[in-house]
Amino acid sequence: MGEYYLAVDIGASSGRHMLFSYEDGKILMEEIYRFENGMTHRDGKLLWDTDKLFVEIVNGMKECRKLNKIPKSMAIDTWAVDYALLDENDNLIGDTYGYRDHRTEGIDKAVYELIPEDELYKRTGIQKAIFNTIYQLTADRLQRPEVLGKAKTFLMIPDYLNFLLTGNKAFEYTNATTTQLVNPATKQWDYELIEKLKLPKEIFLELSLPGNEVGQLKDSIRNEVGFDCKVLQCASHDTASAVMAMPHLGNEGLYISSGTWSLMGVENNEVLARDCDREKNFTNEGGYDYRFRYLKNIMGLWMIQQVRHEAKDALSFAEYARLAKEADSFPSIVNANDERFLSPENMTIEIKKACEDSGQPIPQTPGEIAAVIYKSLSVCYEKTAEEISKNTGIEYEVIHIIGGGCKNSYLNQLTADATGLTVLAGPSEATAIGNAMVQLIRDGKLENLTTARKAVHDSFEIEVFYPEGGSK
Repeated sequence: MGEYYLAVDIGASSGRHMLFSYEDGKILMEEIYRFENGMTHRDGKLLWDTDKLFVEIVNGMKECRKLNKIPKSMAIDTWAVDYALLDENDNLIGDTYGYRDHRTEGIDKAVYELIPEDELYKRTGIQKAIFNTIYQLTADRLQRPEVLGKAKTFLMIPDYLNFLLTGNKAFEYTNATTTQLVNPATKQWDYELIEKLKLPKEIFLELSLPGNEVGQLKDSIRNEVGFDCKVLQCASHDTASAVMAMPHLGNEGLYISSGTWSLMGVENNEVLARDCDREKNFTNEGGYDYRFRYLKNIMGLWMIQQVRHEAKDALSFAEYARLAKEADSFPSIVNANDERFLSPENMTIEIKKACEDSGQPIPQTPGEIAAVIYKSLSVCYEKTAEEISKNTGIEYEVIHIIGGGCKNSYLNQLTADATGLTVLAGPSEATAIGNAMVQLIRDGKLENLTTARKAVHDSFEIEVFYPEGGSK
């Protein structure tokens, strides 16, 4: 029997249990369990059902026992910014809010009364997003002080799930940086900032690096799943794990973590938090090995997802890409990052109206609508690549497209043509792979991030797209 490593990768809409092994220089991956996830509407609030989420984690672990493939270790990654509060008896208190809840509307003004926005950016390097943890905790302070007053421990979602598995509390660094409360120089909480914001600093645990062992499974969990294993902290922010899985080919290049959102950026060793970075809305999220992910949020595949839903999911994403390619000559382009596309009542109508408002031909067929979306995204990628090169002073040669969106060959070619850069597309399960990379490095199977990325390149299919339709 081989040695196995379990990556539990949980996104905002679904989760998956991926079982990994390492043989002859290759990383092997097998999906063993998948489940739905999502925020629940209750009393006008958008909340996470962490009890249900944990049941699904345990159910997936039971599949390992059924397959007789017992992991040596496991780790959990999730989306960022959301958290759980525990009382003095380590019980969950209050609702566990989802980041799309509207409770933070207007809360930014309360934060900036205590620290100016530009000073906050220079201090943390994190871009403003109204759902960031800093605004959520301020909403707690103002809207539910009785809950925050009872809190003795603050944990991000993956760290809370690790606590349920082991009974031990630990706080992972990469996800912590998305709170906008971490000092990028010390790599620990900015307690002076926390006090300035009138938040209880005693609830914040010391930060741990990916690879930290949280502990073994609790007796009750071990009995339920039928085995014991180590629970490690990976780079528990899913984007941090995904970027770990960039398959470098001699030039580090740009990356696009492509899904509902496109997260486009580059790895740096230092934070860039100047006026020019803030004005272009770049963020500096903490990554593995104390690297920083200098990136921008782009609307991503959200637009085509909504168009597809509005058409009753009659066409697959692959069919939309094929039809878009056939309608490639359709000329209209919209600003994909315009707020009008964030949550319109009808995305299809909004795209048509945007074309009409700008005096361009109005798309009619599914292929024309898809072509507008994909071409518009490629223009956003082109502009962002230029901004990154200008702000970093580096000319990049390649773009790594990772995550589910890397399967869209039409968009990949558009991106190569628009940016003039070579696109390396894959792997599609980058987040789960990054999760497993931490475990393999911790266990000595892989030496470091560089060797791990070479193993990713050697283990998973990477499709190459050259600018202007060059040979592949």
